[in-house]
Amino acid sequence: MPRIAGHRRRAAVTEPPSFTSRSWQEPSEHQRQGMEYDVVLDLAWGRLVFGQTFSDLRGIVDALRAEESDRRDICIYPRDPHVLVGLAPDELFIDPSYTYRLDLHRYRPRHELIRGVFVRTVTSLAEMEQINGIYARNGMVTGDPATMWTNHRTRTFTYLVAEDRRTGRIVGTVTGVDHVLAFDDPENGSSLWCLAVHAQDAPPGTGEALVRVLAERYVGRGRAYLDLSVMHDNSGAIALYRKLGFQRTPAVCVKRKNPINSPLFASRPEGLEDLNPYARIIAEEALKRGVRVEVTDAGWGEMRLSLGGRRVLTRESLSEYTSAVAMSRCDDKRVTRRIVERAGVRVPRGATATDGDLAAARALLAGCGEVVVKPARGEQGRGITVGVTSPEALERAVDAALHFCPDVLVEELVAGDDLRVVVIDHEVVAAAVRRPAEVLGDGRNQVTELVRSTSRRRERATGGESRIQLDDATAEVVAESGYAMDDVPPAGERIRVRRTANLHTGGTIEDVTAQLHPQIAQAAVRASRAIGIPVTGLDFLVPDVAGPDHVFIEANERPGLANHEPQPTVQRFVDLLFPETRRR
Repeated sequence: MPRIAGHRRRAAVTEPPSFTSRSWQEPSEHQRQGMEYDVVLDLAWGRLVFGQTFSDLRGIVDALRAEESDRRDICIYPRDPHVLVGLAPDELFIDPSYTYRLDLHRYRPRHELIRGVFVRTVTSLAEMEQINGIYARNGMVTGDPATMWTNHRTRTFTYLVAEDRRTGRIVGTVTGVDHVLAFDDPENGSSLWCLAVHAQDAPPGTGEALVRVLAERYVGRGRAYLDLSVMHDNSGAIALYRKLGFQRTPAVCVKRKNPINSPLFASRPEGLEDLNPYARIIAEEALKRGVRVEVTDAGWGEMRLSLGGRRVLTRESLSEYTSAVAMSRCDDKRVTRRIVERAGVRVPRGATATDGDLAAARALLAGCGEVVVKPARGEQGRGITVGVTSPEALERAVDAALHFCPDVLVEELVAGDDLRVVVIDHEVVAAAVRRPAEVLGDGRNQVTELVRSTSRRRERATGGESRIQLDDATAEVVAESGYAMDDVPPAGERIRVRRTANLHTGGTIEDVTAQLHPQIAQAAVRASRAIGIPVTGLDFLVPDVAGPDHVFIEANERPGLANHEPQPTVQRFVDLLFPETRRR
């Protein structure tokens, strides 16, 4: 059995022998002198198997066979990797990644400070849980926070986080492993793992700041090099590493053929790369479980999923399991209101404005003082006007809604947060507060440029699904905050730029599943059962997520499951389609 490495100190070697960069050669006894044997480190998301510490390749095979379910073990620096894989070709494969090395003797720090981000050491178990959230958002395997915290309390492991100076939020992370403390490495090396940033919220340069601080930590310890493994097609990360002075080495990684790794060793379905993020995340989860994926229309997000003799056609989170009747109930907001109200769920007061008849809508406005105008049928926030307070504004809002649907719904404006509750198989899986798009002043840029840069980050993070329009509506909302589009707001000043919280218009989302009040969860389940829909995103307005008060707004028959990490929305969706693949 491989032994778990201890955490002993060893003096640095100024001119270390190098054999990890010549993995085809047998290391000499001199090179092995003083080094621990059969070393395996548990990083919580999987184990690092240091191949150069094994004298027998069969020991590596045994170590990788001990991989736990839902974990991703990695063997790095194996001698003769082709022979290693040949010993168990049905179980192992050579990872399609590159190994890059930074010579720390030649590393040069950056002269100027990277603005907006502060990199520091993790300080609590709660921050380990936040790191897991960043892993999940980036599609990475998450780990046990308690194990990560235990690791961090030794000097063998270094967990760093990047903090947004403007908001104080953790927006990035990286992990370092000190090979000398792990197994008395004669090469005096170290390695970098799990570099991840929050694609939407992280300031520019966050990834670079994390890598630099980790490298400088190991420079301070006198380590000789910093290695990392990066997927061959991750062009953005590779460009960053090359910029910082990393160079390719011949070392490779070997992994086990498990469901998580299946996209790395099995052929990819044609058209998979062309799917939008909401369909692709479902396809990736299905592939991990051995479900066959056939992309039938990439632009539409449509796929056929097959297992055994059963096939299910899906369009993102909409599947054949949703009946046409249930879909039509969600399609018309007026019908949805009637159904859920009869089920005992509170809805806002409402009126319709059809064929130019605004009498009922004007009466509602007079009684409420402020209303929301929306097309009776539509999605992605199109044609919605929030905060209508005058008859003239009502007419304009109705005209705008008529461009998307001949029937218009007018509802009282209820104060509170915009809450999305995802219900799958009539169970609440996730809850998140959605907030309208806003920008954060930096004391240097005009509001217009802040909107553009924020929108670019949203687009990159969502594959082009989310963006903030620079239009009259944006200027109006900015003016309500007391700014013009060419003003330069002070650093730290938050300015709302859109009224609706829809993600497609640049809104942000914050997971609040753990805080959701039971009465709101029960209302969501009642609504899903009344509509008769197996997968839905239900929208509420709530004064307090942790409180019982709520007002139902609408139901979405095709909720975006990619927006709710770290909650297992995609996993529960595939469980619904193929319950036999459910992970126990």
